[in-house]
Amino acid sequence: MEEGRGSDAERPGARRPSLPEGAGQESVHDRLERLERLFYGEVKRGVEATVVPAWKRLTVGEARWPVSVAVAVALAMQSALPRHLILGPRWLLPGIGGVLVVALVAANPGRIDRTSSALRAGSLLLIAVVSLANGWSAGRLVYGLVTTSEHANAPQLLLSGGAIWLANVVAFGLWYWELDRGGPVARMVAARTYPDFMFPQMENPDLAPPDWEPRFADYFYLSFTNATAFSPTDVMPLSRWAKLTMLAQSAISLITVALVVARAVNILK
Repeated sequence: MEEGRGSDAERPGARRPSLPEGAGQESVHDRLERLERLFYGEVKRGVEATVVPAWKRLTVGEARWPVSVAVAVALAMQSALPRHLILGPRWLLPGIGGVLVVALVAANPGRIDRTSSALRAGSLLLIAVVSLANGWSAGRLVYGLVTTSEHANAPQLLLSGGAIWLANVVAFGLWYWELDRGGPVARMVAARTYPDFMFPQMENPDLAPPDWEPRFADYFYLSFTNATAFSPTDVMPLSRWAKLTMLAQSAISLITVALVVARAVNILK
């Protein structure tokens, strides 16, 4: 189809031409990219139109390095815990997590913009490994605080509890980032209409530049505030899985903080 005819077909009142053979097999990415070019072409020609927010249209992929740094920090904190709080040998978690991180970075290094079920499965597996290891550490810590009356070292207890709490914040931030609207690649191509989390900039577009869309830092902030306030602050969960996941994080954070601080205060007395 010629460019001029394609543009005329998008104008109000124009007769819609029949699609060429094979157009129905177009990918979501290609369709959105074509519609975006047509849309901005109309805007440049002065035709009145509404600018669609970035989180609702095709955008560039999110940079991978913030997520990789967050995972590396979580793995490092878990590996530095006392031996009795670590799941398996001390090398197991950084070994498995490191292999997965290197594989994901090598397959899609600069930006997360490749539609691949294998890459998504690898990303979910990496988050699950971090969450499982940290959940084990948190469970061991809570069990020890509840069942033993031995006086541990207060600074070491606070450091261990703080490392587990912060790694838990990273883990839940990764879950929110990977599952919201189908993940970073699905958000890039606007594959899903309805969001799982409503950020203030999405509800009030005038408060943000037109190219704003949620990135990993926004999901990490969501996880941090939920772990400290034990409830949503400015980001509202919309879907049921988002509400239940935030509920679970708040419960884990509350139990960990309450028991660790209470035991540390008791030791210091």
